[in-house]
Amino acid sequence: MSDSSPARAAAPVLDVWCDLQCPDCRDALDDLRALRARYGDRLELRLRHFPLEKHKHAFAAAQASEEAAEQGQGWAYVEAVLGQVEELSRAGEPFLVEVARELGLDAEEFDTALIDGRHILIVDADQAEGKAIGVTGTPTYVIGGELLDGGKSQEGLRERVEEITDRLLAEQDG
Repeated sequence: MSDSSPARAAAPVLDVWCDLQCPDCRDALDDLRALRARYGDRLELRLRHFPLEKHKHAFAAAQASEEAAEQGQGWAYVEAVLGQVEELSRAGEPFLVEVARELGLDAEEFDTALIDGRHILIVDADQAEGKAIGVTGTPTYVIGGELLDGGKSQEGLRERVEEITDRLLAEQDG
């Protein structure tokens, strides 16, 4: 736990159900950056994996992002991959390893992780949980018990997330 004050309540959690080969998820990056800038550590942003079958490299990309997180560069890696979804679609797994190399991560370890499948269980568990709570597409946001589907439209979603976050934070400060 990085927070040293025990009296402080845990930050509200925004789960972002994401497919790293999804153009809509790439478009959502600006909203996620804005939320991170506005709330900092007062809002916990959690990437949850929901690779869609129509994106053949999304499952590998989800595993790769877990390896990046293990190597300390989770969000940077996610942003780098999402920023180039067309390249991922075109080049597949070699692109995932290349992004790791560009970020100064251990690319050989990435390659090994994709081969040995060490992160598959995390991705499978996220996907199963997503299906269980009604996630059908990406990006989907869950905060304060509310499910917001960004796959249909992202119009007004950031504002809705901010409303819920502000309410949750106000309730904490009570």
